[in-house]
Amino acid sequence: MHPMLNTAVKAARRAGNIINRAAQNLDILAVTQKAANDFVTEVDRDAERAIIKILLDAYPGHSILAEESGAAGHSEFRWIIDPLDGTTNFLHGFPQYAVSIALEHKGVITQAVIYDPVRNDLFTASRGRGAYLNDHRIRVSRRIRIEQSLLGTGFPFREFSQVDAYLAMFRDLTQKTAGIRRAGAATLDLAYVAAGRLDGFWEFGLSPWDMAAGSLLIVEAGGLVGDFEGNSGYLESGRIVAGNPKVFAQLIQALAPHLTGKLKS
Repeated sequence: MHPMLNTAVKAARRAGNIINRAAQNLDILAVTQKAANDFVTEVDRDAERAIIKILLDAYPGHSILAEESGAAGHSEFRWIIDPLDGTTNFLHGFPQYAVSIALEHKGVITQAVIYDPVRNDLFTASRGRGAYLNDHRIRVSRRIRIEQSLLGTGFPFREFSQVDAYLAMFRDLTQKTAGIRRAGAATLDLAYVAAGRLDGFWEFGLSPWDMAAGSLLIVEAGGLVGDFEGNSGYLESGRIVAGNPKVFAQLIQALAPHLTGKLKS
């Protein structure tokens, strides 16, 4: 395992321990509402602090982009961190949330960790070295038709102005696929695409920390990632499509009629 990936794994597991301990006492957690349908807890902050300490103890010159504390430092190496993706799920005891850590070097994601502390599932990838789940190599699914595919998605809980466009996409794809799942943690959805548990995924209104680690996992597992038009600007736009190569192409095609206004790249 690459030394930087090993450090990220250590940080993710430390955060996972914090999250698992807190999950035993959900009724006493301090919760703050950042925006409509967007919550943060003391657990998010504690987990983020633990991650950042481990990363900067090992690499003090690196910079940070984290969901709760924002950007810090200036370096060609930047850690992109979501300490607890799926906070709303966590608060309700719904067991679908994860820790996500990615390392970006000169604008390219090179290391990725997504850790599911409920199932103790550890997804890892280093650029050019493949993607793994608990040390076993993973690959995207082999389904070739979108009609046979299970897709993941996320409702645009921040971009309410685009709800009608999203519902049109959802209605269209519900009729064209084997099913759609909205579990509420984009990082895990992307990891599931890499592991072949989902054949494809789409969402908009995301942040870099929602997508960075998962995007590398998918590419290293043989899949494709892009924005709604199949281009590379998804980390900037917050609009992402992912899947195995066959489903990715068909998903892009299915979304195309619904791309208007802000949803165009």
